Amino acid sequence: MRLLRLIPDNTSFQFMRHRKWSFPASALVIVASIAMFFTFGLNLGIDFRGGTLIEIETKDGPANIGEIRSQLSGLGFGDVQVQEFGAPNDVLIRIVQQEGGEQAQQDVVVKVRETFGETVNYRRVEVVGPRVSGELTTKGALAVLAALAAVLCYIWFRFEWQFAVGAILALVHDVILTIGMFSIVQLEFNLSSIAAILTIVGYSLNDTVVVYDRIRENLRRYKKKPLSEVLDLSINQTLSRTALTSITTLLALVALFIFGGPVIQSFTFAMIWGVIVGTYSSIFVAAPILITMGMTPGARASDKSDAAEADKQAS
Repeated sequence: MRLLRLIPDNTSFQFMRHRKWSFPASALVIVASIAMFFTFGLNLGIDFRGGTLIEIETKDGPANIGEIRSQLSGLGFGDVQVQEFGAPNDVLIRIVQQEGGEQAQQDVVVKVRETFGETVNYRRVEVVGPRVSGELTTKGALAVLAALAAVLCYIWFRFEWQFAVGAILALVHDVILTIGMFSIVQLEFNLSSIAAILTIVGYSLNDTVVVYDRIRENLRRYKKKPLSEVLDLSINQTLSRTALTSITTLLALVALFIFGGPVIQSFTFAMIWGVIVGTYSSIFVAAPILITMGMTPGARASDKSDAAEADKQAS
């Protein structure tokens, strides 16, 4: 039985030749993402702004979203989001934070209960105050920074400092582009979005490490080859694995985005975007940046045992 191969074994695409446009293009997109962030900001969810989240289930058949929204609009809560998710009679209500402290948020819950009475079942009621939302924002940012710091330490220990710098720059590239995407499309940015960013960091790092590991092996095998040729060879050798991983992941994520409903829509959309930019950065950012970092033949030298081990692994 023949194995499925999207990329032929003898592929010899010259990726390093395209670094002259990939670096400026990436820099331009990063600047644009930062500008979008400061211009439009993020559509912060209740997790970060504070407010009330109520999940209800209608008893008399499918929910009438228009009628529910009309009833809540008459209560004077301001920004109220009503959306159907899951079953036709499941409704998620988000109400922006009210002035007056925590007591005002509790009053929102009381008024909603009075409005719907016994016609619905209350599955979940959450009130997020401004203090909690501030803590979530700080901890979310620290989680991303801690992940990047751990990656830097791991890659530096496992490879060399040039590889560590390349991996971190590729991850920063992916994170900034993802945040810029949230600013442009104004998808709700909540705790699940933070989880998506951390997942993107893990996915992109895994892809980058696979490419870096093959680069390290080939640097031991082909010490007299120019560095750009070794990088091209390594990327072409891992290209089939990269393509299969990305395509199968995207198939699952697209299915979740289409059929998963609005509750996980921001998470899956961020993941789809992250897989695309993560695959791009592993090839066109993480690898060619080794040339910019000035890897020299001396830095690539290794003893005979390392070369023999690389020959054995390659065979």
